[in-house]
Amino acid sequence: MKVAVIGAQGRMGIAMSAGIESTDGLELVARLDAGDSITPETLNGADVAVEFTRPDATLDNVLACIDAGVHCVVGTTGWTEEGLAQVEERLGTTGLGVIIAPNYALSAVLAMAFARKAAAYFESAEVIELHHPNKVDAPSGTALTTAKHIAQARRDAGLGDMPDATETDPHGARGAVIDGVHVHAVRLRGLTAHEEIVFGNPGEQLTIRTDSFDRESFFPGVLLALREVDNRPGLTYGLDKLMEL
Repeated sequence: MKVAVIGAQGRMGIAMSAGIESTDGLELVARLDAGDSITPETLNGADVAVEFTRPDATLDNVLACIDAGVHCVVGTTGWTEEGLAQVEERLGTTGLGVIIAPNYALSAVLAMAFARKAAAYFESAEVIELHHPNKVDAPSGTALTTAKHIAQARRDAGLGDMPDATETDPHGARGAVIDGVHVHAVRLRGLTAHEEIVFGNPGEQLTIRTDSFDRESFFPGVLLALREVDNRPGLTYGLDKLMEL
């Protein structure tokens, strides 16, 4: 499989390039970064592009890959429903596949799945995501997805609002609220990518935590997506679909 990396000079791009080069059956044929055009020529015969850039660039990059006739595996977060709809529309009947995942760390995907299962059994749930200070979007795509999964599981179980007697919060100390779930974002030097999902009942607490200490932790998930994208025409959102969770 011939692979191009878009965002090749970024930290994730460097890690993905190294993973591709060290994996049998994969050939890195193009490294593109900010300022490089995405065309059949610059993609250099790639079958699939791996895209790790910025939220303000990723949509245009993915659309350009589709126009160039190349599958795409996307790790950039910050996607909106409108952006996903544009990708689906552009894919149309091309037969191409685009896989977009809020997190490619297998532990993070499993943590989200475990949180969805646990959500129906607890009165309270909050999400804390912790990342390096160079991350440009907050909360993370993983935290957003986790919160939405928790909220849906609570609705399916017929649960109401979570207990919270807070009446005043002028400084936003309670964090963002996603579908009724409080989400807190930490940006701290020395961190890579981490998430805690905390559940509470009277007299008990469950904490689910995932930690990525190095960006190489994302490559097994990217490799899974690379091997599956040709078999999945259209848009696939979430690595859990590939892991049959």
